[in-house]
Amino acid sequence: MPDQVEDLLNLLDLEPIEVNLFRGQSPADSWQRVFGGQVIGQALVAAQRTVEEDRHCHSLHAYFIRPGDPKVPIVYEVDRSRDGRSFTTRRVIAIQHGKQIFNMAASFQVREEGFDHQFPMPDVPGPEDLPTELSMREAVVDRVPKSMRDRFLRPRPIELRFVEPPSYFDAEKRDPISHVWFRAVSPMTDNVALNQCVLAYASDMTLLDTCINPHGVTWMDGKVQSASLDHAMWFHRPFKADEWMLYAQDAPSASFARGFNRGNIFTRDGTLIASVTQEGLIRPR
Repeated sequence: MPDQVEDLLNLLDLEPIEVNLFRGQSPADSWQRVFGGQVIGQALVAAQRTVEEDRHCHSLHAYFIRPGDPKVPIVYEVDRSRDGRSFTTRRVIAIQHGKQIFNMAASFQVREEGFDHQFPMPDVPGPEDLPTELSMREAVVDRVPKSMRDRFLRPRPIELRFVEPPSYFDAEKRDPISHVWFRAVSPMTDNVALNQCVLAYASDMTLLDTCINPHGVTWMDGKVQSASLDHAMWFHRPFKADEWMLYAQDAPSASFARGFNRGNIFTRDGTLIASVTQEGLIRPR
């Protein structure tokens, strides 16, 4: 297993410190603030640790309240809101320096059979026909400040391949849509909960990018201040996070320095496995 995936799984493996209390760490190479996907994934782990194994998350709704400090641990406090016959509900609060930085409600369900339908997957090129993210970053690394180059090129646990190439610099205005293939870079087990946590982590990686497409700015040019404000996710069907998945994203609206984004996640065979929404701060500098 590549070191970066092992590091991700260790990142998600929280330390229990008391009943309903867990402690999470941040990577040593974290930059100015904690990555939002990390907090979502760790909070989902904390909730799952208090739920019976035959129940799996079907939805989560979260708010980012304060930037996370990567230099200190994050404490996750789980409230066991309800244990029903079919559904289990949990609320998780993430705390640093005595203050809430994030909160999340999540619902878990016993597996049931019922009606079944889904939207079709968009017709886009497959991942084998697209350049790797690393090759695109290497092509522009000379324009990145030297102090940031190692981070810009570092190995990542999630491999990305973009149908519409991202603009790191000199962005042109384009439609607020994006299609990204992604997967964990090494084999995963069949554990449903673990695959969901890895997908929750990855779901925050590219979604906010979509709402700045029409505005001709990028994260690298210093013309926009960005941050995730909230994040909601629904898990529809089983999957494995080490197999190629397509993240079909759009951004119906941007207003008042906020961008609203949606995403549907499909397996390679076209099965819709998850849906995501997120609103983020996109404040012009």
